[in-house]
Amino acid sequence: MKKLFASILFVTIGLFAVDRLGGMAMWWVNQHTQDTSGPKIKYLVNDLHEDVLLMGTSRCNLHYVPSIISDSLGMSVYNGGIDRSNNIYAHYLILHHVLAIHTPKVICLEVMTYDFTEEPDPFNTVTFFAPYFGINEGADSIFRLAGLYWKYRVSHLYRFNAKAVSNIAGLVINKQKGEDHGYIPCPHPAHYPSSLEHSNTPKEVDSIKLEYIQKFVNLCHANNIRLVFMISPMYTAVDEHHYDVLKTIAQRNDIPFLDYHTQGLYLDHPEYFKDVEHLWDKGARLYSSIFASDLKRILER
Repeated sequence: MKKLFASILFVTIGLFAVDRLGGMAMWWVNQHTQDTSGPKIKYLVNDLHEDVLLMGTSRCNLHYVPSIISDSLGMSVYNGGIDRSNNIYAHYLILHHVLAIHTPKVICLEVMTYDFTEEPDPFNTVTFFAPYFGINEGADSIFRLAGLYWKYRVSHLYRFNAKAVSNIAGLVINKQKGEDHGYIPCPHPAHYPSSLEHSNTPKEVDSIKLEYIQKFVNLCHANNIRLVFMISPMYTAVDEHHYDVLKTIAQRNDIPFLDYHTQGLYLDHPEYFKDVEHLWDKGARLYSSIFASDLKRILER
């Protein structure tokens, strides 16, 4: 029996050591990778200092050129859009990290239907931010909501599971070339979208997501941050009620809402898109000029 207990203790200590040492090694990788999201998340958590912060998922990441917007506003701008961050849970998590080090004057949030619709796994991409678990209780509240809190509390190595391959590859392949304050230009695509499709207006609304959109709004207001919602162009046609859920929240909280999708901006220019949801660099630069002008007018009110 003593040998059994000794064996169990030995294995437990060994697993603990592997987990902690592995976690330390992957933390070093995470802090030095040059993959698409690692350096940006690191910057948002530790170094952000700009006046204007753009937030959202890949559509934010690819559509807003900070240097163009900054020239128009006369304010410093950072594109904090993170690929596949998907919905309001990730944005709320990141906002807590940002406010721990800096209070932007303006936050522009690229919203989309995923921010309020039901999904099979709405927390699947908050795992991208797990390396920073334990730093900020407000951010960690999302891990509690997702049922991941104790997994990350127990295992340091598990925190790096979601982006391990990408982080390691980013030590060899630099995907940050041409970076402009968080914006990385999307190259000319091999093909443009070939046909215009109609997107159905979503019907299934997730009440918990709506609650967190409001929490995001409240957190901005509590810190005297001017908040703007925007929806950039997509190569799909939608009816005028497609974003009514988000527009209602914006109206209730007196938030400017810039909707370029419903109005059909660039539907006559498929050559600006790399796919139906994303602009490539040419389209992003043209769109950023329009957005910057509209944002300037809002901020001057």
